[in-house]
Amino acid sequence: QVQLVESGGGAVQAGDSLRLSCAASGRTFYLMGWFRQAPGKEREFVAAISWNGGRTVYADSVKGRFTISRNNARNTVYLQMNDLKPEDTAIYYCAADSRSWGVRNDEYRHWGQGTQVTVSS
Repeated sequence: QVQLVESGGGAVQAGDSLRLSCAASGRTFYLMGWFRQAPGKEREFVAAISWNGGRTVYADSVKGRFTISRNNARNTVYLQMNDLKPEDTAIYYCAADSRSWGVRNDEYRHWGQGTQVTVSS
């Protein structure tokens, strides 16, 4: 059974950093990504990474501040978030799929439960 488990969320001040982790069990995925959903808003794409880490893409709102990476030996994907802003406050979801690439919600079949990130000013 496939399971994605996120960790690392929390409450921080603006300008702080957090690192989210997502451990996948049950199988290894080519494509892994992070999405987020703020209160009252739809879930949005944050970042994605290809199988070997050679291809990454970021939402414009996080480019230059967030870094996605993965460790296939540990079947884990990370999201390093620096210079956090109040508008980054959201539930962050890890997602995975067997396709080679995708940035839309509907391109990911497997989802974690989410981890809350709260940034205060």
